[in-house]
This record gives sequence, C-alpha cells and structure tokens, in this order.
Amino acid sequence: MNDIVDKKDSKEMLIDLSKLTDGEIIEMKKLGILTEDHKISENIFPSIHDERPPIEKHVVNVPHTLNEAYNYEKPSSFSRALRLDLGGYKVLLISGTASVNDEGKPEHIGDFKAQLWRTYVNITNLLEAEGMSWHDVVRTTNYLRDIERDYDEFNKIRTSFYRWLGLDPLPAATGIQVRLCWETLLVEIEVYAICKSK
Repeated sequence: MNDIVDKKDSKEMLIDLSKLTDGEIIEMKKLGILTEDHKISENIFPSIHDERPPIEKHVVNVPHTLNEAYNYEKPSSFSRALRLDLGGYKVLLISGTASVNDEGKPEHIGDFKAQLWRTYVNITNLLEAEGMSWHDVVRTTNYLRDIERDYDEFNKIRTSFYRWLGLDPLPAATGIQVRLCWETLLVEIEVYAICKSK
C-alpha cells in the first residue's frame, strides 16, 4: 500500500513519505494531502477565504534577540509571534518563549532563575517590536519543567518583575508542569497582549 516515493514530494515534506503507516495514509487522504494514487496533492486548499476576508496576520521578528523556530537545526513550524489587526485594536499572540538566543541555542543551562529572566527579555523584545509593553499583556501561560521544585522561585521573580513594572491589574495566568521540547529548558511562557491601534 505504501508506494509513495516521489523525489519532488520528498523535498517539500520533512517526513519520509516512503515510511508512512497505513493509518497515516488514511488520515492524510482525509485531509486532502494525499491523492488516491498516493501522491502529494498539488492544491490542498485552493480557495481559502473566497467568501470572507481573512484577519490580517503579521509575523513579529526580533532577530537581535531570538531566532526564528524554522531556523533551528531541526526546523520547527511556528511563528515566534503573530500580530492580528482587529479594527481599532491589535492583538499580539506570543508563542511559548524560553531562554533561547539569537542563534537558536539555549541560554543558562541548569540555571532556572537566569532562564526565567532571559525568557522575560525575549518576550519584552517581542512586545516592543510591535510598540507594546507588559502593560498590554492580558494573559500568560507559564510552563515549568518541575513545578514543585521551581514554582516558589518562579513566583518570586514574576512578582518582583511585575512590581518593578507597576502592572495593575495583573495579567490572568495559568501555571502548568510539562516536559518542554528541549531537555535543557526549564521554563517557557506564552503571552497574549492587546492594545488600541494608533
């Protein structure tokens, strides 16, 4: 059943098309990615938004601080942040951000507190790239590798940082223990911010 060996297709996909399972083939056909003869479809979504305009989305970059995920040694498919223009408002959706430098390498391996501060630096730069600040942040989701070990320090630093910034009201927040994508990362934060457009 698995006879998908087309060199052109292989260049476009990061997955090995010659090693798809029967289940993958079934589900990829349902998505329209594979044709009935097991080839990659040329036009997966040929007519997006014919009946309504899409929301304007703009990728936010801060190459002096943080590299793009698709530039990792093993590319990852997400934008660091997206700005949405909604009438008189702009919304900034910042992906999970960690202690990563402009070369896509982890900073401060083994040092939870330094990693948290670097994470705040990276997020601050993403906000500033859109003329925003922590005063525009409405929600954070905070992912800790070991919440029992690190939450007290996390909360001391977060509270100190927010007090220094004079945030009032504080952003809504959730704290979650997770296994992060790299073994070296101890904390990652996702941020939502909104402000009026100028």
